[in-house]
Amino acid sequence: MVGKPARPANAIDQTRRMLSLVTYLRERPGARIEDVARAFGITEDELVSDLDVLPMCGTSFRGGDLLDIDTDGERIWWHNPAALGAEAAEPLRLAADEATALLVAARAVATLPGLRESDRQALLRATAKVEAAAGEAAGASSRLSVTFESEGGVFADVDRAISERRRLWIRYYSPARDEVTEREIDPIRLVSVGHTYVEAWCRRSEARRTFRLDRVAEIKILDEPSAPPEIELRDLSEALVQPAAEDPEVVVEVGPGGRWVAEYYPHDSAEELPDGGLRITLRTPDPTSLRRLALRLGPDGRIVSPQDLADSARRAAREALAAYDEVVPAYDELDARLGASRAAGGVQERRYDRQERGL
Repeated sequence: MVGKPARPANAIDQTRRMLSLVTYLRERPGARIEDVARAFGITEDELVSDLDVLPMCGTSFRGGDLLDIDTDGERIWWHNPAALGAEAAEPLRLAADEATALLVAARAVATLPGLRESDRQALLRATAKVEAAAGEAAGASSRLSVTFESEGGVFADVDRAISERRRLWIRYYSPARDEVTEREIDPIRLVSVGHTYVEAWCRRSEARRTFRLDRVAEIKILDEPSAPPEIELRDLSEALVQPAAEDPEVVVEVGPGGRWVAEYYPHDSAEELPDGGLRITLRTPDPTSLRRLALRLGPDGRIVSPQDLADSARRAAREALAAYDEVVPAYDELDARLGASRAAGGVQERRYDRQERGL
């Protein structure tokens, strides 16, 4: 299909494409969006998404040094192509803090597991050039190091699996069910919307699923090839969760303090209630995930239907209250004991103080 990517691009592929896009657009003023998308083998929506990022790039964050690229919906216009040319006002110079931040970040990324060796070597060569150019300003960077948390390793494994088209085995924590499950997934692409996610075809559920990387407890790259079915990539610019028409319908009623739900959750309708609240109808592939929403709302909202979900939310609320009733007396007793201990310690301390002062 014209404009359809041959395979999902990972973060590194997207970066390479955007670098090529800069050169391509500079040589073709007023290029048509459909022609550029066809040339790069991407959809027009993906191209527009890249164009939204390019104006934040340049030789510095000063006004004239950022790329001034925009589109009228049909053509692409670059208003300051000289910003990257030899005629630019002055050469790039890094301040000490900029050089330190860049070098520390580059060295940290080079240690990520799963990074392709060719990319690692290219990064190390670039780091050496920056270090040489920065001179004394780079001295502080050698005394600093960064250690990535587990999500960094997961990201690298997912990125590598996408690049090599290999299947993944994961142990994944689902907060909606409060359980850890084992799954084999065929990764499709990485997505960043607040958190970082991998969109994949889940072999356990035989459906498309989205997994948050910081909830992956364990991950392995398998020898089996990744072979997700041909599915249309969704536009996630509006929201990560985009319910389908066939998903179960849920009705939630909220008071004035819960009107924010209509702003944060995609919904089919939101009817005004006499008390200033809303009756919200929405769809979700996993209705049980809304129990957490019901608990969060407390007195400001309730699930009306389906009935089994409403009953489940009430049971969860009762269990939470029962656990609270058990914990609070224990804390009260502990606090009383600590208070008595502090009082006794204070009396003893005053006795020692009086003895030392000869009173």
